[in-house]
Amino acid sequence: MAEASESKRARNLILVDLHFKEDRGYFIEDLSMLLASGMPIFSALAAIRAELRSRRMRDAVDSIIADVDVGSSLWSAIERTEVFPKRVVSLIRVGEEAGRLSENLRVVVTQQRRESDLHAKVQSATLYPILVLSLAVIIGTGISWFLLPRLATVFYAMNIELPLFTRILIGFGNFLGNYGYVVVPLFLLLVAGFIYVLFVYPKTKFIGDRIIFALPGFRRLIQEIELARFGYILGSLLDTGLPVVEALESLWGSATVSFYKDFYGHLRGSVEEGNSLKKTFDSYKGVQKLIPTSVRQMVVAAEQSGRLPSVLLEIGKIYDDKTENTTKDLAIMLEPILLVVVWIGVVLVALSVILPIYTLVGQFN
Repeated sequence: MAEASESKRARNLILVDLHFKEDRGYFIEDLSMLLASGMPIFSALAAIRAELRSRRMRDAVDSIIADVDVGSSLWSAIERTEVFPKRVVSLIRVGEEAGRLSENLRVVVTQQRRESDLHAKVQSATLYPILVLSLAVIIGTGISWFLLPRLATVFYAMNIELPLFTRILIGFGNFLGNYGYVVVPLFLLLVAGFIYVLFVYPKTKFIGDRIIFALPGFRRLIQEIELARFGYILGSLLDTGLPVVEALESLWGSATVSFYKDFYGHLRGSVEEGNSLKKTFDSYKGVQKLIPTSVRQMVVAAEQSGRLPSVLLEIGKIYDDKTENTTKDLAIMLEPILLVVVWIGVVLVALSVILPIYTLVGQFN
C-alpha cells in the first residue's frame, strides 16, 4: 500500500510539473490574444485563470490579479510571482510603459515558439542515436545474462574448447547471473549520475558541453542553434525598445551552453562599460569558434549603421533555417554509423554462439 501510494504521488508530481509548463506557455499566448481583442485586463486574467490546470499557475494568476487590483503595474505583478524569465518581464514592462503591451506579448509568444522549435530540433537529432544504442545495450545484456549461460552448460558438458570471445561473453553472463540484480541497477545509477554531472549540474556542465561541441556534426548544430537564439532574442528585444544592456542580460539568462553563456556575460559587461561590439568581439579569446567572422562583420556593420535589431533578426532567421538542414544531415550521417556499430555487435555475439556449435558438429563428424 505504501509503495502504491508513493508511486501515485510521484506520477501526480510529474503531471503537475507538465501542467505547469504548459500553462505557463499558454498564459502569455492567451493574454496576448485577449488583450488584442480589447478585453479588459481583469476579465482577461480571470478567463485565463479558469482554464489553468496547474495549481502553481492558478496561485500565480491570483497573485497577479490581487496586485493589479491595488494599483500595481502588470509587469511588476508578474515579476513578483517569479514564474517567468527576466526577458519576458522586461518585454512586458517596456510594452506597458510604451502603450504597446499586446504587441510585446506577441513577441514573447513568438520567442516561446522559437525556443520550442529549437528544443525539438535538438531532441530529434539526439533521440535516434540514443534509442538505437540503448536498445543494442539492453539486447546484448539480455543475451549475455539469460542465453549464453545456458549454452555454456551444454558446451562445457561436451568438453568443447571455446573461442576467446565466447569465453569472455560467458564469463560476463555468469557474472550477471550471480550479481546482475545488484550490478545492473547500480550501473544504471552510475550512468544517470554521470549524465547529471556532465550535462545538468551547473558547476561541471561545461565539461559535457565541451565534449559535445568537440563532435563534428553536433558542433555545427549547437553553433547554429545558439546563433539563431542570439539573433532572434537580442534582435526582438532591441526592436521593442529594450536597452541594450538589459537585452544582453536577457540573452545571457536564456543561454543553455556554458561557453556561449560566458561569452554573453562578457558581451554584457563590455557593452555596459561603453565599448562597441567590435571591440568586445576582438577582446574575447576564442570568439571565432563561437561566432563566425561573417556574422561578426554583419553585427559590427549594423551597429555602425543603426540597423542592429533588423540585422540580428535576419541572422536569427538565417540560422534557424540552417538548423533544419543540419538536423536532417546529422540524422543521415549518424544512421550508417549506428548501423555499422550494431552490425558489429550482432556479428560478434553470433560468432560467439555459432563457432562452438561448428566445433561440436565437427566432433560429431
